[in-house]
Amino acid sequence: MSVALAGQAPVTFEIKSASLPVVALLLKSPDLGQLETELEARFGDIPDFFDHDPLVIDLSPLQAEHAEAAIDFGALNTLLRARRLSPMAVCGGSAGQMAAAAEAGLAATPEPVLPRRRAPETTAPEREPAEPAQAAPQPTPVAAHQELPSALVIDRPVRSGQQIYARGRDLVVLAMVNPGAEVIADGHIHVYAPLRGRAIAGARGDTSARIFALDMQPELISIAGVYRTTETPLAPEVWRRPAQIHLASGDDGDKLIVTAITG
Repeated sequence: MSVALAGQAPVTFEIKSASLPVVALLLKSPDLGQLETELEARFGDIPDFFDHDPLVIDLSPLQAEHAEAAIDFGALNTLLRARRLSPMAVCGGSAGQMAAAAEAGLAATPEPVLPRRRAPETTAPEREPAEPAQAAPQPTPVAAHQELPSALVIDRPVRSGQQIYARGRDLVVLAMVNPGAEVIADGHIHVYAPLRGRAIAGARGDTSARIFALDMQPELISIAGVYRTTETPLAPEVWRRPAQIHLASGDDGDKLIVTAITG
């Protein structure tokens, strides 16, 4: 015989599981002075790039050479909050590093956020366009691309010195991106005109992001931190022609692949 027991639910609260997008910082050096310098170089001209995003500090890249390095988590917390980031947890560190993080009030997660360390932010020259390759699937610190909201559409030329950032979505530009201008998106970038400035897609780590342009003449292209400048010219088959750019991963690291669009 079954017996039903009366339950009593709390009036003031409920506890439920939640899934939230977070940013992961893969710390590659214990030198916080250098970290501050490089953050300023990368984000100094985009003061609102972060919006108090929850952050997990992944210490796994340190373990090969700096497993015993002491990290001042108080100073690191201050540095990151100055960039409008909200550190909440640490993972992948040695026992000493994790203990220091706990003393600083940071929670510990059981394993690194990104089990595969990304290649350095350089890319081997790709003189010839390549057929699109299926990049190896990787976890990313942002929500999946299909969850992004509608695109930001710009219907006027982007002037030299101007910067446009599509936070959390794709960017569509219907006019020229002039030299000295910069277009940034957390998702894809579409330019239905000449792209002559800088284009940064997947700005928060979305490795599936792509860059499309009807006239590809960029000063710089970047996807998920992997970049290429005019010091490595594009092949004649894609220069000043309709083309797309995607990120492909292989045994020798990540590369930007530029492919002509034909139709």
